Amino acid sequence: MTISMHTPPAPFARAATLDTTRSYMGSLISFLTTGTETGGGLALVEYQGTPGNEPPPHIHLWENEIVYVLDGIMEMYCGDAVMLLHPGEMAFIPCGQPHAFYIRSAQFRALAIVQSVGKQSVALDAYFMQMSSPATSMALPADPVTYQMEDPAHAVAVAAAHGMQILSPDEAAIALPRYPGFGNPGVAADAVAQPARNQSLAVFGAVAGLWPSS
Repeated sequence: MTISMHTPPAPFARAATLDTTRSYMGSLISFLTTGTETGGGLALVEYQGTPGNEPPPHIHLWENEIVYVLDGIMEMYCGDAVMLLHPGEMAFIPCGQPHAFYIRSAQFRALAIVQSVGKQSVALDAYFMQMSSPATSMALPADPVTYQMEDPAHAVAVAAAHGMQILSPDEAAIALPRYPGFGNPGVAADAVAQPARNQSLAVFGAVAGLWPSS
């Protein structure tokens, strides 16, 4: 048996409180555990959001992701798949798979877990940290900074530095053919209401030409 001299992570307990929560693009992210606390293997956050503040379509280059819905409804797009998730349901997003989502309820809360694949440490938690600011309340921000206001070039650069690729319109149209945010109403999921266009994407792209503006 080989005995490793590596110091294992210390056990701890943590909750979603104001001390662990940051304001992220119109939403709240509570950092329950980070990559630095788990030897880079995984990170766990609680996400609270509302419709219209979803992030643009993207890929995690070296992380698997699991989303577990606590409250509300999520419509997850991954490749050709469309998954409508209710409380108590989860979606697994494999490393390297393009994905995007819509929030389908007035309020939404979920756990998101990322697991490192390969030698790189998880980085989604660090991305959230860099793209956020300390929360002042556990209520969703009333006048938040969202992707609509954010400099697209900044978001794309921060994502790239943390193992993520934000998709261009052409890339997303191929990778997510059923995603209504890119103007494909005829191929929306059966029995799922057609959403209003994601305004985050409309304004986000209108600035830098990353996303169509209509």
